[in-house]
Amino acid sequence: MIQLLVNGQPQHLDATISVSELLRNMALEGKRLAIDRNGEIVPRSKFDEQMLIDGDRLEIVTAIGGG
Repeated sequence: MIQLLVNGQPQHLDATISVSELLRNMALEGKRLAIDRNGEIVPRSKFDEQMLIDGDRLEIVTAIGGG
């Protein structure tokens, strides 16, 4: 089992998944957002290959348009 902290909330996963898979599970796939993993920004081009591991701390921020 893997435990993550996502936006301050604990998440428990049965197996290792990628950032893309996590976003799909959270219904955030395709949205404009930024992800900070353990203090480092994850480029969108790396979402598929960036695997999450036990203890990772993620901040997911969605972009809001306006003017």
